[in-house]
Amino acid sequence: MTVKDAPARADLAATDDIGWAVRLLAATPTHEHRDPELLRRWARAADAFGSALAPVACRARIVERDGGLELGLLARYTSRPPTVELYTDTIDLAERTVDARGWRDWYPPGSVRAAALAHEAVHVHLHHGPEKAALKRALGHSALRLGRLRVPGHVAGAEEVAAHAYARTVCGLGRSPLLLTAALAAEAEAEAQAQSGSANGSNPPPARDARREN
Repeated sequence: MTVKDAPARADLAATDDIGWAVRLLAATPTHEHRDPELLRRWARAADAFGSALAPVACRARIVERDGGLELGLLARYTSRPPTVELYTDTIDLAERTVDARGWRDWYPPGSVRAAALAHEAVHVHLHHGPEKAALKRALGHSALRLGRLRVPGHVAGAEEVAAHAYARTVCGLGRSPLLLTAALAAEAEAEAQAQSGSANGSNPPPARDARREN
């Protein structure tokens, strides 16, 4: 799960889960000039696919460590050897962000870690099982057509959308983790601006009351 591309300081929750999925796809290389309606269709298909996946156990080694804030990560999966890394500093910030924004009904205590683990577990599942091909078929994107023959194509970012939808579903969240990662990106941007203002000898911008944005 990556924290990046901080959005403008606005009411983040006003954008629904599909809207955040469309933004994720639009920000993914190769999609810069795609039709927004095509991106929305892919986002809906990937979200529905992830939501419908049966629960899977994490078969990779789980490691908890600090340093996620510097990397902009909540968690990540590495394949050699199969390992899920959970970044406790980013998870702690995410829990504080949930409280600050009044989103606790959507993200119960402990759900950030659970969602990060579920997200990476389904990445492992998609990498090593038949569901990867099933996701391509669900998206309906063709890499090649020869008469009636159609070769399903890869849609960059779709697996990430599906993983977020899966985590939302199996963890019983009120909103997708995509919303929370957007909020974390906004927090990181605000902190960077505050530090930059302090380093330049100017007054940092006033602290936001994030709850007023909801």
